[in-house]
Amino acid sequence: METTAREFNQKSSQVLAAAARGETVTVTKNGVAVARVVPISEDDIPPHPTDPMGEIDLPDLGLPDLTDDEIEETHKRMGT
Repeated sequence: METTAREFNQKSSQVLAAAARGETVTVTKNGVAVARVVPISEDDIPPHPTDPMGEIDLPDLGLPDLTDDEIEETHKRMGT
């Protein structure tokens, strides 16, 4: 299927529905193909967390642990 950029703008929900049905839609602008809307499968979607990630394990950089007051004092000395 092919559609113009103007048609895509006006009928994007129909174009997306076509992709959901398995069609590949090429979008053209001034007769030149500029984009392609393709169907995706469950395998194409990368896994992502749906729960809170919990604690973050940061590497030990060997830096000193500073208190909030020490950080604030450093910022004041830096003029921020």
